[in-house]
Amino acid sequence: MSERPTPMRRVAFASCAGTTIEFYDFFIYGTAAALVFPTVFFPALGDSTASVASFATFAVAFIARPLGAIGFGHFGDRLGRKKTLISTLLLMGAATVAIGLLPGAATIGVAAPILLVTLRFLQGLAVGGEWAGATLLAAEYAPPNRRGLYAAFPQLGPAIAFALSSGTFLLVNRAVGETSPAFIEWGWRVPFVASALLVMIGLYVRLKVEETPMFRETTRTRASTQGPLAAALRHQWREILLGGGSLAMLFAFFYVGTAFLTSYGTTVVGLSRATVLTMGVVGAVVFGIVITLSAVFSDRIGRKKVVLASCLVAIPWGFALFPILDRGTATAFAIGLFGTLAIFAVSYGPAGAMLPEMFRTEYRYTGAGMAYNLAGVIGGGTAPYLASDFAEAGNTSAIGWMLAAFGALSVVCVLLMAETRHRVMTDAPQEADADTLAAVNV
Repeated sequence: MSERPTPMRRVAFASCAGTTIEFYDFFIYGTAAALVFPTVFFPALGDSTASVASFATFAVAFIARPLGAIGFGHFGDRLGRKKTLISTLLLMGAATVAIGLLPGAATIGVAAPILLVTLRFLQGLAVGGEWAGATLLAAEYAPPNRRGLYAAFPQLGPAIAFALSSGTFLLVNRAVGETSPAFIEWGWRVPFVASALLVMIGLYVRLKVEETPMFRETTRTRASTQGPLAAALRHQWREILLGGGSLAMLFAFFYVGTAFLTSYGTTVVGLSRATVLTMGVVGAVVFGIVITLSAVFSDRIGRKKVVLASCLVAIPWGFALFPILDRGTATAFAIGLFGTLAIFAVSYGPAGAMLPEMFRTEYRYTGAGMAYNLAGVIGGGTAPYLASDFAEAGNTSAIGWMLAAFGALSVVCVLLMAETRHRVMTDAPQEADADTLAAVNV
């Protein structure tokens, strides 16, 4: 292998900075969907129905994410990780700023929610192409024995982004007042427009990183093989399905914890908006720490064992969550939120190394991206919407059953997967060395 053209610390920072910005843009939408979009874009539907409609637009991005994974994955596997990641960053930034400038239904009528859905779809395309490229950037540079650690840096992006999105809304909320009409009129737009500054920072960082050595070494192979999508589906369709199923619980817990509980805490539990947002910032710190620890631990005992433990714990926690929340206190809400995010984080830490290790270099961007975003569709695209619908009907126990079912699905998929910790990423999974085959049987 050729000498690394970029220091590992710069790669780690670039991968973390990029995912932070992309997911900040993604999360502020979820926060706004919980707090203000029902009033701004769906005022004629009534409070409950408007809230369900708002979370339905949130789910639109998860339909777009697999398309983004396929489209950007093709270019990422053909043209390079770096160029593609710059494209996803610019697309996300443009869509997010446009949402911040979009007039509400009171100004342009039905065109407002239609344009909102369109821009949300573009956000989904960008995030669909972002995650795989950022994790590949870290995993393909990282030394094999520390791949879990370095692949955790892009995984920290969502944790930092959740803290930034909650913190930004909290600052705006305090500046204009929680019950002030100014928050609904223009205050919520500030985090969206401000993302333009973050995008410029991220663009500068990513331009400083060279293409990964693994990608550059496969130039001849890429020229002589079929397209990355066809190759991934032909040779590793099983890994795509199992990878997606294994992380379905992760997405269900994460988006229920970050998007749905923001709304539930204010509308059902009766906590102030400032209290819920403050807990969001603290919760982000909690799952950022857990992500790091679980990723490091996966370098020692394997990705599969760590992810499996998370999925097993998720099943009973799904049943316990809403009885805890419905105690109606700030302490109970904090326990429910932090527990949900911690369970998600245990799986999320190893995932940054696990999915790239499952696929060949020639179509790794496409394969890992499809698996990851399949999980997003299964878990993240349905869980917040169904949770909102169940909550409106007063059936919170159904939310618990739903979360437990996602945990059970992921347990089955993880059990069917092979361990990837010792896998040589320049080899095909079926051509792994003896250490890999031994690890599979652990």
